[in-house]
Amino acid sequence: MLVIDRNEVSELLSLEACIGIMENALKDLSAGQAEQQLRSVVPVRQGGLMGLMPAYLARQEVVGAKLISVFPRNHDRGLPSHQGVVALFDAGTGALNAIVDGRRLTAIRTAAVSAAATKLLAKPDSRTLALIGSGEQARSHLEAMLLVKPIERVRIWSPSRAHALRFQSEIAAKYGDSLAAQLCDSAEQAVADADVICTVTSSTTPVLQDEWIPDGAHINAVGACRAPDRELSSAIVRRARLYVDRRQSAVHEAGDYLIPLQEGVIGSGHIVGEIGEALLGQVEGRTSDEQLTLFKSLGLAVEDLAAATYVYEQAKQLGKGTSIAI
Repeated sequence: MLVIDRNEVSELLSLEACIGIMENALKDLSAGQAEQQLRSVVPVRQGGLMGLMPAYLARQEVVGAKLISVFPRNHDRGLPSHQGVVALFDAGTGALNAIVDGRRLTAIRTAAVSAAATKLLAKPDSRTLALIGSGEQARSHLEAMLLVKPIERVRIWSPSRAHALRFQSEIAAKYGDSLAAQLCDSAEQAVADADVICTVTSSTTPVLQDEWIPDGAHINAVGACRAPDRELSSAIVRRARLYVDRRQSAVHEAGDYLIPLQEGVIGSGHIVGEIGEALLGQVEGRTSDEQLTLFKSLGLAVEDLAAATYVYEQAKQLGKGTSIAI
């Protein structure tokens, strides 16, 4: 069995490669070539949780699960909010093949899924990106958006101005004059005239309001992953053409969908389709430049297994990872 750590995941799994891996995983799920169960969650005191996310990839003959802890208050401690591992088993024999670091894997695959949705749904000439949040997911989403759209400007707003200032400095050092990074005083200012908006916060209540969102924008709503939590107002969801990673997950876990539904603002048929269905051509994507499109990301076990399987195969080829017997 191989143990593959966080640094090796970063080395072996590029965002560019992961976008294609996620597109294939989502298509397989929508086509019935992959299976997964809803995540099982145990709440922990002071707002944390422990989640188990099992799945099966038929084409790759891999079965496994991600075990993940989510502690939103870790940001205040200077610690990552998401930590965990992905266990990969041979679907033919049940043998445990690998344990892969889940923190870096989650950051990469989450941004890659948003990139796949953005490539599909945002306008081709999208040049202004708004990032609501300034943590690890904001960093990976910036890199991912630059891979799929001709982004020239990024506007940042975060509840922590100190974190946002640090992020802005990192962008200036990395990209120089090729990317203009503006620190905004409010989320409203950040999303004004934005073509692509990514909400990557730990907020449990709306951080965006409908009147702030320009026509023609595309939103990736990433942060909230429990039924009581959301990042968007109900009016935004009502106006938007809504896509999800998995219907079954959305109708059980997505507060950004469930709360407007409970309020009577939207109907049960408001979800246009899954990203995998849109990639397969089974549902239509954006139909006009004025349309507001929305991808509600929850994060799926099939995404974790697909990314971890790629990392495992790369590690075997390149002699990476630590082999242990258990």
